[in-house]
Amino acid sequence: MQADRQVLNAALYARRQSAVARGVGQAHEIFIKNARNAEFWDVEGRRFIDFAGGIAVLNTGHLHPQVIEAVKAQLDLYTHTCFQVIAYEPYVEVCERLNAMAPGNFAKKSLLLTTGAEAVENAIKIARAHTKRPGVIAFTGGYHGRTNFTLGLTGKVAPYKLGFGPFPGEVFHALFPNELHGVSVADALHSVELIFKNDIEAERVAAFIVEPVQGEGGFYVAPPDFISGLKAMADKYGILLIADEVQTGAGRTGTWFACEQWPVAPDLITTAKSLAGGFPLSGVVGRADVIDAPAAGGLGGTYAGSPVACAAALAVMKAFEEEKLLQRSQDMGAFLVEKLKAIATKVPAIGDVRGMGAMVAIELFEGGDVHRPDAVLTKKVVTEAARRGLILLSCGTYGNVIRILVPLTAPDALLEEGLAILADSFAAVA
Repeated sequence: MQADRQVLNAALYARRQSAVARGVGQAHEIFIKNARNAEFWDVEGRRFIDFAGGIAVLNTGHLHPQVIEAVKAQLDLYTHTCFQVIAYEPYVEVCERLNAMAPGNFAKKSLLLTTGAEAVENAIKIARAHTKRPGVIAFTGGYHGRTNFTLGLTGKVAPYKLGFGPFPGEVFHALFPNELHGVSVADALHSVELIFKNDIEAERVAAFIVEPVQGEGGFYVAPPDFISGLKAMADKYGILLIADEVQTGAGRTGTWFACEQWPVAPDLITTAKSLAGGFPLSGVVGRADVIDAPAAGGLGGTYAGSPVACAAALAVMKAFEEEKLLQRSQDMGAFLVEKLKAIATKVPAIGDVRGMGAMVAIELFEGGDVHRPDAVLTKKVVTEAARRGLILLSCGTYGNVIRILVPLTAPDALLEEGLAILADSFAAVA
């Protein structure tokens, strides 16, 4: 019987290989059976600690009781009308809550959608409608989605952009500041000016789009003086500033929106992932005069702002308030950084420990040399950790960053257990 159970993952993976498109990746050859908070069990009954959180989707953990209760209650009322046909209060209430939480001393409005890429595309549509300009400037290492347009914005070729071009025109990439790798704030801002000189005049640029913390790019934090300089440039030329908070939003960095920690407020914010605790929901929130630029009928989508997902989002927001999860994010982040730095004293390959709130990562280099990213060791550690029962994800332009996106609801004892596994994994393969 035990032998039979141990082949379930392999059998399912073989079926997957036959039935599912090759382009759909899979970080671990594991199939889940059930989950709770920051743990799950696979089809063979093995327990795992989840430090991936569905790529930042489970800030409130797997199956948060309030979220599940809210969804079940909504299922007894109605599941779909298409908001553009027959409206419903949960959509309006989510928008009201987002408007109240977004930074900026100006009137705000929101719209709801389904995916992060959809939110980003709509933010660009809104920016172009408001400014009557076509150009968009994104940044190296940034990740903004998998649709054709958001791939154009994304600043990383492999694996996302391979074979999918051509991409939309009038999209340009400036340098993202990265002190560890020799790119100063001055270098980054100068690269924007070079785009104005060499590629498109500033007066034809609709928006800058930037992640407060680069997600897929390696968890590099945008320095406050970079954001201030970018906003000054934006104001000078009438360009909008968009904060892509698909991964950083919903409390991951210690504030509901990471850009609350910026010295200036963006004009538009995109949000998704943990917004609805695992149910598909995204949104764009920002200046009311900007959001209202498109004509009626210009925004929306058949499934956009699903009532079930809206009910889940309201429960997520309630859980954050009642369980003080923003403070928990700050405390967890400090705890993780401290423990990871302790591990780094014994692992020379760990060249950096960084993050904002509970969005934390370590970067690995051969012999600790920042000029030699160690993607091989990174993969070995992630694989060994999974073998020992800890799920991690790698990221970064060179695939040498291990990111931690553990649910904010995870107890300290589980964090300790997971970090111990990580340390043991380094000892086993480093």
